[in-house]
Amino acid sequence: MISYLGSAKNLAGSAAGLVGVALYFLGVVGGYWPVVVIGLYAAGALLAPPERVRLVPRDAFTEIEQLRTDLATVSSTVEKHADRMPSAAADFVARITVVLTGMLDRPRVLQADPDLLHSVIRLARVDVPLSVESYLNVPWWLARKERGAADELLTQLDLLEAESHRIAERFYRDDITQQADHTRYLRQRADQSGDG
Repeated sequence: MISYLGSAKNLAGSAAGLVGVALYFLGVVGGYWPVVVIGLYAAGALLAPPERVRLVPRDAFTEIEQLRTDLATVSSTVEKHADRMPSAAADFVARITVVLTGMLDRPRVLQADPDLLHSVIRLARVDVPLSVESYLNVPWWLARKERGAADELLTQLDLLEAESHRIAERFYRDDITQQADHTRYLRQRADQSGDG
């Protein structure tokens, strides 16, 4: 309701309704002014352009903070259900969280590459939670009886950890290149000072 009050439809309808009130004070509409005001409001609201659809988050920094919260929620869920999960699952989730958090700690770099940000969002918000939730939705007695469920979870988490490393390699590529360039520069400088 509050968002509607500031919407383009409400503003256009209100402006048209004010025209109806002005027509009443000018004596044009007479005793039917409430119907005219309501009709003009409805017409203005219907003719106003719809709100713009935004599929991309308005603020990438807010999105990144939300991702931190999402990762914390997954980690908390794994800890809470540690007695139901395979022992290695918590370690996988912890390692994936460390890799993703390292990238989230540098929001400007992450924001500069939308494809990279999308990969991190998909991993943190869809893939890891889906793997954990799917396993936890299997009844505990069936999960213990059927080793397949635990094996599936561990396989998924192993694949997701490998994906997190691939994403991190893309994320840190410039840093690695800069480090290698600096090493080359220092070697050249050492060679030149040795010749002198």
